[in-house]
Amino acid sequence: MNPHQLSKATVAVAAALALSFSVAACGDDGDGGSGGNGDKINVGIKFDQPGVGLKTPDGSYTGFDVDVATYVAQQLGYEPGDIVWKEAKSADRETMLQRGDVDFIAASYSINDERAKKVDFAGPYLLAHQDVLVRADDNSITKPSDLNNKKLCSVTGSTSAQNVKTKLAPDAQLQEYGGYSECLTGLENGVIDAVTTDDSILAGYAAQEQFRGKFKLGGFKMSNENYGIGVQKGSELKERINDALEKMVADGAWDTAVKENFGPAGYKNEPAPQIGNIVK
Repeated sequence: MNPHQLSKATVAVAAALALSFSVAACGDDGDGGSGGNGDKINVGIKFDQPGVGLKTPDGSYTGFDVDVATYVAQQLGYEPGDIVWKEAKSADRETMLQRGDVDFIAASYSINDERAKKVDFAGPYLLAHQDVLVRADDNSITKPSDLNNKKLCSVTGSTSAQNVKTKLAPDAQLQEYGGYSECLTGLENGVIDAVTTDDSILAGYAAQEQFRGKFKLGGFKMSNENYGIGVQKGSELKERINDALEKMVADGAWDTAVKENFGPAGYKNEPAPQIGNIVK
């Protein structure tokens, strides 16, 4: 190859390399969101709460929070295929928003004063309550004080279980398991007498096919949990999400999502809350 030919070949290789780098740089890595090219939106949900936010074995996502988040994303201009779902564990939610890892979080995220110092909340979009789940044929637990001397299960470190133990039934025999599914197995087998956490979460578990008809909610309303959608402090998304939530209630999609995700457990939900109305 003479020098002229070599020069032309070098230019061709350089051009090809430049083109490949350009294509790679323009490609979507699936993260998108507020820091990407705008065609994806990152949404935080729970991956382990049936009926609320669950990643299924086939890689799909189901639950009330998923339905709400999908509706909101569509109102923001994103199709379901544009959503990148991120696991938002309870302890990580504020950090994920502050770092910009997600655009918003819908993950059984109760609005409280401490969290509101770090992030902003749209909503609330659901008023849940701390409750208990008992076996369908158990008529011995009809009020919180009946939990005294009963085996009460919740997950390790749960504030719900401590609330019962310190305020409502000090003689309850607290059993702490690694996950709520283990509590439900114990409840089904008679090793546990009651499981406690938010009624929406309990209803989601009880609505699973393998548990349908086996359990019932106590309906005790031991606390108020105002579920909100978390966004970064000062984000303009807050008002846009509030508008989307109001539309979801108005067009009936909210009621449909509640019935589909919680209905099989006989969940008596509160009416859709008014935006900005935090029930203490």
